[in-house]
Amino acid sequence: MGAAMSVVDCGGKPLDLSRAQVMGVLNVTPDSFSDGGCFLSHPVALERALQMVAEGAAIIDIGGESTRPGSIAVAAAEEIRRVVPLIEVLAPRISVPISVDTSKPAVMRAAAAAGAGFINDVRALREPGALEAAHDVALPVCLMHMLGEPGTMQQAPHYAEVVDEVAGFLRARVRACLEAGILRERLVLDPGFGFGKTLAHNLSLLRHLERIVDLGLPVLAGISRKSMIGALLDREVGDRLAGSLAAAAIAVVKGAKIIRAHDVAATVEAVKVASAVLATGGG
Repeated sequence: MGAAMSVVDCGGKPLDLSRAQVMGVLNVTPDSFSDGGCFLSHPVALERALQMVAEGAAIIDIGGESTRPGSIAVAAAEEIRRVVPLIEVLAPRISVPISVDTSKPAVMRAAAAAGAGFINDVRALREPGALEAAHDVALPVCLMHMLGEPGTMQQAPHYAEVVDEVAGFLRARVRACLEAGILRERLVLDPGFGFGKTLAHNLSLLRHLERIVDLGLPVLAGISRKSMIGALLDREVGDRLAGSLAAAAIAVVKGAKIIRAHDVAATVEAVKVASAVLATGGG
C-alpha cells in the first residue's frame, strides 16, 4: 500500500514520524480507566499538558469521553464543554499538535476550530457524519479497530484470526476514507489494543504488529497501563509502568511510529532506546 509519510501536518504544526514519537494522554473525564477525575479542572489539565510537552511528548491527546470497557457514552455537547475550552487555552501555548480523542462529528469540528490538529477516533470514522467532518476539517485522523462498543466490547470477543481481521478492517476503513476524499497522507492506523480483545488477542497483535505496519501508513500503539499488562503482571492500573515500557519498546521495534502513553518521561526514554537500536546499521 506504499510507504508511510515521515512528517504529518497537524493543522500547521508538524508531527515528525521519521522516528517513533510519544503521544501524551490527557483525559478530562470523571471515569477514564487510568486517570479519570484527575484532570477535570482546566488549570490542572493545562499544567499536566505543559508538563508532558516538557517531558518530550510530540503530541497531546485530549479526551472528553471515556472509552474504557463498560463505559457509558456522553452527549456531544458535554464532550465539547470538557475539551474545547482546554484546547483553546493550550493550543497557542505549545508548539506540538493537540489531538482530540473523539468519535463525534460535532466534537471534531468544534475541536478543530479551537486549535486541535489531529483526530484520534476509536470508531474509525464510522459514526454518521464523521467521514464528512474529517474531510471538512482536513486534519490527520487515526483510525482504530474496535470490536463492538466500549460498554460490551470485552464480553467474550472472538476472532477466527485476529491479526488478519484487524488488518482487513483497517484496510476497509482506509478505502472508505479515500472514497470520502480524505487524503491518504492524513491517515494513521491503530490496531486497538484492549478494545474487544482478550489477552491472547492483544499479545498476538503485538507479536505481529509489523503486519499492520505493512499496510503502509503510520501505526499508533496504545498499550499504556492497559488490562493486558495488569493480567500479565498482576498489577493494578497505577503500577503498570514497567510492563507498559516493555510493550512500548516492542511496538517501536515492530514499526509503530506513535506510542500513546500516560507516563510520558519514562516512555520517551524507552522509545529513544528502541529507536536507537533500529537506527544502528550492521557491522
